[in-house]
Amino acid sequence: MFIQVKNLTKKFKNHVAVNGINFNIEKNKTIGLLGANGCGKTTSIGMLLGLIKPSSGEILIDNIDIEKVDRVEVLNRMNFASPYVELPKKLTVRQNLEVYGRLYGVKNLKDKIYNISKDLDILNFLDKKTGELSSGQRNRVTLAKSLINNPEILFLDEPTASLDPDIGDYVRSYIEKYKLVNEITILLASHNMTEVERLCDSIIMMKKGKIIDSGTCSEIIKRHGRQNLEETFLKLARSRDEI
Repeated sequence: MFIQVKNLTKKFKNHVAVNGINFNIEKNKTIGLLGANGCGKTTSIGMLLGLIKPSSGEILIDNIDIEKVDRVEVLNRMNFASPYVELPKKLTVRQNLEVYGRLYGVKNLKDKIYNISKDLDILNFLDKKTGELSSGQRNRVTLAKSLINNPEILFLDEPTASLDPDIGDYVRSYIEKYKLVNEITILLASHNMTEVERLCDSIIMMKKGKIIDSGTCSEIIKRHGRQNLEETFLKLARSRDEI
């Protein structure tokens, strides 16, 4: 397995945000991480990124414990995109991409910025301040930032949140096309069940810090006797029992 999560736990004082979760992710697969707000998704992603130190448990990438190696070396293999983490507003789009490109030591950065900006259709506002962009434009810039270093592992936290259907579809199509020509492993946290069914090879369902189910979308839908993933999600989220 490319990524192995073993008995991962995170406690904040008396609150257990993540409670002994275990899962594996194969290389070049897209895994959906689902659950209601407060279920532990963001904390789990933070630990996988090395930004939050686990209270206990292990995270292995290529059988290497990320807590026992140079953090910079690990982070260089990853990147992250979320509409809830803002880029510096007073910098232009180009300046933001240059800053992050330099942080990752990207070679031929000028060409990289041009190519990724062309692919994501952001060339026409490269020299506009990031704080002046629409939500759809910001999301595409954030996605460009997350791919600036050609990461092996990409964490996407609701990448199409607040986007209109057209731009949302554009972003999903881009992710699909990018994955076809690049070796990349993706962990996608999303509340858009149609998006999850479209992009993910399998999913992990979380509730109250625990994993309550996992498998392909069709397997989980069938197991819970529902017609689609949204109905299944609602059943699991509203159940009083941790299934």
